[in-house]
Amino acid sequence: EAMAVLRTLDGEWLRRYPDPFAREFCSAVSEALDVPPDWVIVGNGSDDVLNVLIRACAEGHDRAVVYPMPTYVLYRTLAAMQPATVVEIPYLPNFELPIADLVAAQGAVTFIASPNSPSGHSVSLDDLRELARRVMGVLAIDEAYADFAEFSALPLVREFENVIVLRTMSKGYSLAGLRLGFGVANPALLAGLFKVKDSYNIDAIATAVGAAAMRDQAYMKACAEKVKASRAKLSVDLKNLGFAVRDSQANFVLATPPDGEAERLYLGLKERGILVRYFKQAGLSDKLRISVGTNEQNQTLLEALISLLQ
Repeated sequence: EAMAVLRTLDGEWLRRYPDPFAREFCSAVSEALDVPPDWVIVGNGSDDVLNVLIRACAEGHDRAVVYPMPTYVLYRTLAAMQPATVVEIPYLPNFELPIADLVAAQGAVTFIASPNSPSGHSVSLDDLRELARRVMGVLAIDEAYADFAEFSALPLVREFENVIVLRTMSKGYSLAGLRLGFGVANPALLAGLFKVKDSYNIDAIATAVGAAAMRDQAYMKACAEKVKASRAKLSVDLKNLGFAVRDSQANFVLATPPDGEAERLYLGLKERGILVRYFKQAGLSDKLRISVGTNEQNQTLLEALISLLQ
């Protein structure tokens, strides 16, 4: 449906300024996710909504932007752009959420990516609920990979006025080039964000195409199921090669090579035109983050790994 809408766009329609509230897209989100349309704020990618959130809540304030590490690296960059103080708190062993330390940091905004990158794990609703009750500021739950996960934190926005759940059209909807994301929260929280949001941050094409994609839930869910099936097969195949593979709720897996030489494999794969993520930092330097491809792409990866491990 999204491509069909794209083919119908005409120049006359594009001469007009876009709707600053992207109401057509908000209506589609409302229908798909069962939330009121005025509980939705739209951005030029979910990173734009993150930026607006930091600007509204933390810019120039004594209280910081807080998040557990390792996680999405752009949180640090976006905070620096405002500028805002950053407090990074290490995850507990096995990526357990350090709730007490996150609360003690007294952040203006606390970011939790769930599913998280690069670990791929989802934070339990019980832990998120406890954090929402105890943090002083806003709890922003970044669900960029939620379309591949078993559950969502969306119900928490009705329970807590300080919770916003962020989504993107880049992952499950395969529209990364469109640059469209959104947040769902109580209108009382969104009011502060709208005060510092650029009026025309969403173009008319993104609004129309994004709305069509959001309405086509059956297609998105079918694609997500294919990714999950490929993820399961890739995990098994990697384990058969001796990798330790974490359970993942995202469209990638975090895998530890049998020899622990993640950087060597990363460079060897890169020479073969296969790109995976390598993180040269404590706790991750022996691991690779591998995106789930098609079965054919995954097979090419596995064959390259077999060659490199010999």
